[in-house]
Amino acid sequence: MAGARHASLHPDNRFDRTVNAAENLLKEMSDRGIEPDVMSYSIILHVYSRAHKAELCLCMFRSMKDRGICPTVATYTSVIKCLASCGRLEDAEKLLGEMVSEGVCPSPATYNCFFKEYRGRKDVSGALELYNKMKAPCSPTAPDIHSYNILLGMFIKLDRHETVTELWNDMCESTVGPDLDSYTLLIHGFCVKEKWKEACQFFMEMIEKGFLPQKITFETLYRGLIQANMLRTWRRLKKRVDEESAKFGDEYKSYHIKPYKR
Repeated sequence: MAGARHASLHPDNRFDRTVNAAENLLKEMSDRGIEPDVMSYSIILHVYSRAHKAELCLCMFRSMKDRGICPTVATYTSVIKCLASCGRLEDAEKLLGEMVSEGVCPSPATYNCFFKEYRGRKDVSGALELYNKMKAPCSPTAPDIHSYNILLGMFIKLDRHETVTELWNDMCESTVGPDLDSYTLLIHGFCVKEKWKEACQFFMEMIEKGFLPQKITFETLYRGLIQANMLRTWRRLKKRVDEESAKFGDEYKSYHIKPYKR
C-alpha cells in the first residue's frame, strides 16, 4: 500500500514562478563569477522538498554534486524527506546509504522522514527495525523527541500497547522526553481506546511534572469518564488537579470546563 500522500504546498503556477526566479538567480550568480555554495542549493532543495517535487529535487541535488559541492546533513535530509513523502522509500534508503558512505552522519530529522512514511503505511516492522538500529549502543544517531512522538502516535493508533509502553520507558530513560505532545498523544489515544485507568494515570503524571494539559485534553477525558459512568473518578481527578493548579497560575484559571450533558 502506498503511504500517505500530501498535496503540493504551492499552487503549480506560483511554484513555477518561484523555481524560475531561483534558477535565474543561480545563473546570474554564475554569470557574475559568484559560485553558488551548498547553502544556495540547500535553500532551493528545501523549497522543492516542501512542494513534493521529487524529480526536481534529485536533478538539482545531482547537479550540485557534479559541480563539486558537498551536501550537508540538511541538504541530504531535504531530498530524503521529499522522496519518502512521495512514497519513493527505496530511493530515499539508497540516498541514505550514499549519505553514510560519504561520511555525512544522518540526524534524527533524517530518520524521522522514514518514520513518518512508515506511520503512513502502518509498516510496523520497518519502523521497529529502524528504531532498534537508532537506539543500538553503537549508533551515532539516537532518536529525538520527535522520533518518539511519531512512533508513539503510530503504535497507539495500531493498539500496540506493549510497544507503546516500551517506547515510553525508552524515552524516559533517554532523558529526551516526554514533553507536552508525548503526554497529549498518549492520553488522547487511551481515551479513544476507552482505557480510562491509563488515561487518568498519565493525566496526573503530566500535571505533577508541571505540564498543563491543553483544554481539549481536559474536556476529552472529562467527557469520556462521564459517558463511562465514572463521575466519581473525574471528581477525584479534578480535586488533585485543583491541588496542583497553583504551579500553573492564571493559565489554568482560564479553563472553564462546562458540565457535560448527556
